[in-house]
Amino acid sequence: MTLDKKTIKSIVLIFFIIALIWAAFQNLGTLTIYVLMVFKIIFPFILGGVFAFLLNIPMVFFERVIFKNRKNKLIKKLARPCSLVLSVAAIAAVVTGVFTVVVPQLTDTVKELGTTVYRFLPKAEAWILNIINNDYFKKQVRDLFNQFDWSSVTNYLGSFFKSGGDMLSSTLGVVTNIFSTTVNVVIAFIFSVYILLQKERLHVQCKKLILCMFSEEKSKRIFYIGALVSRTFNRFVTGQCVEAIILGTLFFVVMSIIRLPYALLVGVVIGFTALIPLVGAFIGCFIGAFLILMVSPVKALIFLVVFIILQQIEGNLIYPHVVGNSVGLPSIWVLVAVTIGGNLFGVVGMLVFIPISSVVYSLLRDWVRNRINKKDINVNNYM
Repeated sequence: MTLDKKTIKSIVLIFFIIALIWAAFQNLGTLTIYVLMVFKIIFPFILGGVFAFLLNIPMVFFERVIFKNRKNKLIKKLARPCSLVLSVAAIAAVVTGVFTVVVPQLTDTVKELGTTVYRFLPKAEAWILNIINNDYFKKQVRDLFNQFDWSSVTNYLGSFFKSGGDMLSSTLGVVTNIFSTTVNVVIAFIFSVYILLQKERLHVQCKKLILCMFSEEKSKRIFYIGALVSRTFNRFVTGQCVEAIILGTLFFVVMSIIRLPYALLVGVVIGFTALIPLVGAFIGCFIGAFLILMVSPVKALIFLVVFIILQQIEGNLIYPHVVGNSVGLPSIWVLVAVTIGGNLFGVVGMLVFIPISSVVYSLLRDWVRNRINKKDINVNNYM
């Protein structure tokens, strides 16, 4: 191998990267502190980008439906800000409506829960004792239920409120966190408004920046990947929201018809949890079954049967037609994406990893197809 100028540069670059990685591992603690500090500074702008992406979906809809006649200069000028205001108002109305429905019912449920538990525990004890024939296990069950003593809870709460200094310190910390979070959300929202009002200009500026930094061929590839990411995330978010609304409404209607308790509350909870792919509806099912169980075990069993039936309808009819192949990811890889994303980043990871995996899957599929075409291979001969 001849040591020309290009080869020497490559060797130096490799050694520099290796040294940089080694130094990062040697100072991992300090590096983590600085990374978290930088992330804390730029977090409002990242959150603003997320707000802009979510608000852009209804904003584009309003622009296309309400302000489709762009020939008038005044309409053309007012289309963007009016659509943005309508989008914010629509999302605020949905969130306010949900909290108006959920919070009062949840408050009433919590108030009734104590009374219901007192009524339920003796029934549960008698039911278990009727099943168990062994005297030793009967004694263990009685001891378990007798240990449910509210006086210990009262003593614990009394000792907690006596620690005034700790509580004051905790309160100050909570107030500080709330104030910091509020400031970040306000900055993020203002930043998202600027992005949406000037998105075409920002789009052009980003394209110019990419074109000046990379070759034309690489720039086209970056533009293609960016369009694919935007399209995939848009379809995924829209499909999941529509599917969650349909599923929540379906539960509310069916539970109201067969007169199951907490129909509206359970419908809203299942609608919200259904935004989490695959496992979300089961979380809502667990919450609904627990609430109904406190009222009537028989009705809780009926609810579980209803859930299984509606889940089959949702999985076989609603999801394929509403969401369909919007993300273009086979079911097995959806399961893999949800599992990995949930283990790494919790609920947010479950939501984000599906469209990310879809993008990677699409790019890998295109790469495989192009490689096979370049080799001039007839794939059907090997199938």
